[in-house]
Amino acid sequence: MKAVLRSAALSALVLAVSAQAQAPAKPAAKPTAAAPAKPAGALTEKQKVSIMIGMDMVKSLEPIKDELDVAMLTRTIQAGFAGKPTGLTDAQAEQVKAAFMQRLQSKMSARQAQEAQTNQVEGQKFLAANKAKPGVRTTPSGLQYQILRPGAGAKPKSTDMVRVHYKGTLLNGEKFDSSYDRGQPAEFALNQVIQGWQEGLALMPVGSKFKFWIPGNIGYGPAGSPPRIGPNATLVFEVELLDIAK
Repeated sequence: MKAVLRSAALSALVLAVSAQAQAPAKPAAKPTAAAPAKPAGALTEKQKVSIMIGMDMVKSLEPIKDELDVAMLTRTIQAGFAGKPTGLTDAQAEQVKAAFMQRLQSKMSARQAQEAQTNQVEGQKFLAANKAKPGVRTTPSGLQYQILRPGAGAKPKSTDMVRVHYKGTLLNGEKFDSSYDRGQPAEFALNQVIQGWQEGLALMPVGSKFKFWIPGNIGYGPAGSPPRIGPNATLVFEVELLDIAK
Protein backbone atom coordinates (compact mmCIF):
# COMPACT_ATOMS: atom_id res chain seq x y z
CA MET A 1 0.00 0.00 0.00
CA LYS A 2 2.84 2.43 0.80
CA ALA A 3 4.37 1.78 -2.62
CA VAL A 4 1.02 2.50 -4.26
CA LEU A 5 0.69 5.76 -2.34
CA ARG A 6 4.23 6.84 -3.29
CA SER A 7 3.53 6.10 -6.95
CA ALA A 8 0.26 8.01 -6.72
CA ALA A 9 2.08 11.00 -5.26
CA LEU A 10 4.59 10.99 -8.10
CA SER A 11 1.81 10.66 -10.68
CA ALA A 12 -0.09 13.55 -9.11
CA LEU A 13 2.99 15.75 -9.24
CA VAL A 14 3.63 14.84 -12.88
CA LEU A 15 0.02 15.73 -13.72
CA ALA A 16 0.34 19.01 -11.83
CA VAL A 17 3.43 19.93 -13.84
CA SER A 18 1.50 19.11 -17.01
CA ALA A 19 -1.46 21.24 -15.94
CA GLN A 20 0.78 24.24 -15.29
CA ALA A 21 2.54 24.01 -18.66
CA GLN A 22 1.11 26.75 -20.84
CA ALA A 23 3.76 27.03 -23.55
CA PRO A 24 2.36 26.99 -27.08
CA ALA A 25 2.69 23.72 -28.92
CA LYS A 26 5.56 23.41 -31.36
CA PRO A 27 4.75 22.68 -35.01
CA ALA A 28 4.56 18.99 -35.64
CA ALA A 29 7.76 17.52 -37.02
CA LYS A 30 7.70 16.06 -40.51
CA PRO A 31 6.87 12.36 -40.13
CA THR A 32 9.57 9.88 -41.05
CA ALA A 33 8.92 6.69 -42.93
CA ALA A 34 8.02 3.78 -40.66
CA ALA A 35 6.96 0.21 -41.06
CA PRO A 36 3.19 -0.01 -41.48
CA ALA A 37 1.36 -1.07 -38.34
CA LYS A 38 -0.48 -4.35 -38.31
CA PRO A 39 -4.23 -4.09 -38.76
CA ALA A 40 -5.95 -4.30 -35.38
CA GLY A 41 -7.65 -7.50 -36.43
CA ALA A 42 -4.26 -9.19 -37.01
CA LEU A 43 -3.12 -8.58 -33.42
CA THR A 44 -3.59 -11.02 -30.58
CA GLU A 45 -5.53 -9.92 -27.50
CA LYS A 46 -2.28 -9.82 -25.50
CA GLN A 47 -0.64 -7.58 -28.11
CA LYS A 48 -3.61 -5.21 -28.13
CA VAL A 49 -3.59 -4.98 -24.33
CA SER A 50 0.16 -4.33 -24.41
CA ILE A 51 -0.28 -1.54 -26.95
CA MET A 52 -3.11 -0.03 -24.91
CA ILE A 53 -1.00 0.01 -21.73
CA GLY A 54 1.95 1.43 -23.66
CA MET A 55 -0.23 4.23 -25.03
CA ASP A 56 -1.45 5.04 -21.52
CA MET A 57 2.13 5.14 -20.28
CA VAL A 58 3.13 7.54 -23.06
CA LYS A 59 0.26 9.89 -22.21
CA SER A 60 1.06 9.88 -18.50
CA LEU A 61 4.80 10.34 -19.02
CA GLU A 62 4.56 12.95 -21.80
CA PRO A 63 4.99 15.91 -19.36
CA ILE A 64 8.37 14.55 -18.18
CA LYS A 65 9.63 12.93 -21.39
CA ASP A 66 12.71 15.19 -21.42
CA GLU A 67 13.69 13.72 -18.05
CA LEU A 68 13.65 10.13 -19.32
CA ASP A 69 16.02 7.77 -21.11
CA VAL A 70 13.44 5.73 -22.99
CA ALA A 71 15.87 2.92 -23.82
CA MET A 72 16.79 2.58 -20.12
CA LEU A 73 13.12 2.68 -19.16
CA THR A 74 12.38 -0.14 -21.59
CA ARG A 75 15.31 -2.23 -20.34
CA THR A 76 14.23 -1.69 -16.73
CA ILE A 77 10.70 -2.92 -17.45
CA GLN A 78 12.09 -5.98 -19.20
CA ALA A 79 14.53 -6.69 -16.38
CA GLY A 80 11.88 -6.21 -13.72
CA PHE A 81 9.47 -8.64 -15.37
CA ALA A 82 12.31 -11.15 -15.79
CA GLY A 83 13.34 -10.84 -12.12
CA LYS A 84 16.78 -9.51 -13.06
CA PRO A 85 18.68 -6.61 -11.42
CA THR A 86 17.57 -3.21 -12.67
CA GLY A 87 20.66 -1.22 -11.70
CA LEU A 88 19.30 0.33 -8.48
CA THR A 89 18.39 -1.15 -5.13
CA ASP A 90 15.00 -0.32 -3.64
CA ALA A 91 16.64 2.11 -1.22
CA GLN A 92 18.53 3.84 -4.03
CA ALA A 93 15.35 4.07 -6.10
CA GLU A 94 13.57 5.77 -3.18
CA GLN A 95 16.39 8.34 -2.92
CA VAL A 96 16.20 9.04 -6.66
CA LYS A 97 12.42 9.35 -6.46
CA ALA A 98 12.58 11.84 -3.58
CA ALA A 99 15.14 14.02 -5.38
CA PHE A 100 13.22 13.81 -8.64
CA MET A 101 9.93 14.83 -7.03
CA GLN A 102 11.65 17.77 -5.35
CA ARG A 103 13.12 18.86 -8.69
CA LEU A 104 9.72 18.62 -10.39
CA GLN A 105 8.13 20.63 -7.60
CA SER A 106 10.77 23.35 -7.95
CA LYS A 107 10.21 23.52 -11.71
CA MET A 108 6.46 23.73 -11.23
CA SER A 109 6.78 26.50 -8.64
CA ALA A 110 9.13 28.52 -10.85
CA ARG A 111 6.87 28.11 -13.87
CA GLN A 112 3.81 29.11 -11.86
CA ALA A 113 5.55 32.19 -10.43
CA GLN A 114 6.57 33.32 -13.91
CA GLU A 115 3.09 32.73 -15.29
CA ALA A 116 1.52 34.59 -12.36
CA GLN A 117 3.72 37.61 -13.03
CA THR A 118 2.93 37.55 -16.76
CA ASN A 119 -0.81 37.22 -16.17
CA GLN A 120 -0.81 40.02 -13.61
CA VAL A 121 0.98 42.45 -15.94
CA GLU A 122 -1.23 41.55 -18.91
CA GLY A 123 -4.36 41.88 -16.78
CA GLN A 124 -3.38 45.28 -15.42
CA LYS A 125 -2.62 46.55 -18.92
CA PHE A 126 -5.95 45.28 -20.24
CA LEU A 127 -8.01 46.70 -17.35
CA ALA A 128 -6.32 50.10 -17.60
CA ALA A 129 -7.47 50.38 -21.22
CA ASN A 130 -10.85 48.72 -20.65
CA LYS A 131 -12.00 51.12 -17.93
CA ALA A 132 -12.02 54.01 -20.42
CA LYS A 133 -14.54 52.29 -22.70
CA PRO A 134 -18.13 53.61 -22.74
CA GLY A 135 -20.40 51.95 -20.19
CA VAL A 136 -17.61 50.26 -18.22
CA ARG A 137 -17.61 51.01 -14.49
CA THR A 138 -14.85 50.24 -12.00
CA THR A 139 -15.33 49.54 -8.29
CA PRO A 140 -12.73 50.29 -5.57
CA SER A 141 -11.65 46.61 -5.56
CA GLY A 142 -10.77 46.78 -9.27
CA LEU A 143 -13.83 44.88 -10.48
CA GLN A 144 -15.06 46.23 -13.81
CA TYR A 145 -18.61 45.74 -15.04
CA GLN A 146 -20.97 46.76 -17.79
CA ILE A 147 -24.76 46.53 -17.76
CA LEU A 148 -25.83 44.57 -20.84
CA ARG A 149 -29.49 44.37 -19.83
CA PRO A 150 -31.04 46.16 -16.85
CA GLY A 151 -33.32 44.36 -14.44
CA ALA A 152 -36.10 45.46 -12.11
CA GLY A 153 -35.93 42.78 -9.41
CA ALA A 154 -34.28 42.65 -6.00
CA LYS A 155 -30.52 42.54 -5.52
CA PRO A 156 -29.09 39.53 -3.68
CA LYS A 157 -27.45 39.69 -0.27
CA SER A 158 -24.28 37.79 0.55
CA THR A 159 -26.24 35.06 2.35
CA ASP A 160 -28.71 34.49 -0.51
CA MET A 161 -28.86 31.55 -2.88
CA VAL A 162 -28.84 32.74 -6.48
CA ARG A 163 -29.70 31.13 -9.80
CA VAL A 164 -27.68 32.32 -12.79
CA HIS A 165 -26.72 31.63 -16.36
CA TYR A 166 -23.16 32.56 -17.22
CA LYS A 167 -20.22 32.20 -19.59
CA GLY A 168 -16.60 32.59 -18.49
CA THR A 169 -13.65 33.34 -20.79
CA LEU A 170 -10.00 34.29 -20.50
CA LEU A 171 -8.70 37.56 -21.93
CA ASN A 172 -7.76 35.76 -25.15
CA GLY A 173 -11.41 34.73 -25.62
CA GLU A 174 -10.91 31.09 -24.65
CA LYS A 175 -14.04 29.78 -22.94
CA PHE A 176 -13.40 27.81 -19.74
CA ASP A 177 -16.92 27.42 -18.34
CA SER A 178 -20.52 27.95 -19.41
CA SER A 179 -23.87 27.06 -17.87
CA TYR A 180 -25.37 27.73 -21.31
CA ASP A 181 -23.37 24.86 -22.74
CA ARG A 182 -24.62 22.56 -19.97
CA GLY A 183 -28.18 23.65 -20.68
CA GLN A 184 -28.93 24.30 -17.02
CA PRO A 185 -28.56 27.39 -14.81
CA ALA A 186 -26.20 27.24 -11.84
CA GLU A 187 -27.45 27.68 -8.28
CA PHE A 188 -25.20 28.49 -5.32
CA ALA A 189 -24.83 30.57 -2.19
CA LEU A 190 -23.38 33.94 -3.06
CA ASN A 191 -20.86 33.80 -0.20
CA GLN A 192 -19.37 30.57 -1.56
CA VAL A 193 -17.95 31.93 -4.82
CA ILE A 194 -14.90 34.06 -5.67
CA GLN A 195 -14.81 37.62 -4.38
CA GLY A 196 -15.34 39.15 -7.81
CA TRP A 197 -18.61 37.24 -8.21
CA GLN A 198 -19.76 38.10 -4.71
CA GLU A 199 -19.23 41.80 -5.34
CA GLY A 200 -20.55 41.78 -8.90
CA LEU A 201 -23.76 39.83 -8.32
CA ALA A 202 -24.62 42.04 -5.33
CA LEU A 203 -24.88 44.89 -7.86
CA MET A 204 -27.31 43.03 -10.11
CA PRO A 205 -31.11 43.22 -9.90
CA VAL A 206 -32.92 40.00 -10.75
CA GLY A 207 -33.56 39.91 -14.51
CA SER A 208 -30.41 41.84 -15.41
CA LYS A 209 -27.41 40.74 -17.45
CA PHE A 210 -23.96 42.12 -16.67
CA LYS A 211 -20.48 41.67 -18.04
CA PHE A 212 -17.68 41.41 -15.47
CA TRP A 213 -13.93 41.78 -15.82
CA ILE A 214 -12.44 40.26 -12.68
CA PRO A 215 -8.74 40.86 -11.88
CA GLY A 216 -6.78 37.95 -10.48
CA ASN A 217 -6.59 39.27 -6.92
CA ILE A 218 -10.39 38.98 -6.55
CA GLY A 219 -10.60 35.92 -8.80
CA TYR A 220 -8.65 32.71 -8.29
CA GLY A 221 -5.48 34.48 -7.14
CA PRO A 222 -1.92 33.17 -7.48
CA ALA A 223 -3.07 29.54 -7.30
CA GLY A 224 -5.41 29.83 -10.28
CA SER A 225 -7.76 26.93 -11.02
CA PRO A 226 -5.74 24.44 -13.11
CA PRO A 227 -5.78 23.41 -15.82
CA ARG A 228 -8.01 26.04 -17.45
CA ILE A 229 -7.37 29.14 -15.32
CA GLY A 230 -3.79 30.23 -14.73
CA PRO A 231 -2.42 32.06 -11.68
CA ASN A 232 -3.49 35.71 -11.36
CA ALA A 233 -5.57 35.40 -14.53
CA THR A 234 -8.03 38.20 -15.29
CA LEU A 235 -11.39 36.65 -16.11
CA VAL A 236 -14.36 37.81 -18.21
CA PHE A 237 -17.89 36.73 -17.37
CA GLU A 238 -21.29 37.39 -18.89
CA VAL A 239 -23.85 36.74 -16.15
CA GLU A 240 -27.65 36.70 -16.08
CA LEU A 241 -29.21 36.81 -12.61
CA LEU A 242 -32.35 34.71 -13.08
CA ASP A 243 -33.61 34.52 -9.54
CA ILE A 244 -32.85 34.68 -5.85
CA ALA A 245 -33.65 31.14 -4.74
CA LYS A 246 -36.09 30.60 -1.91
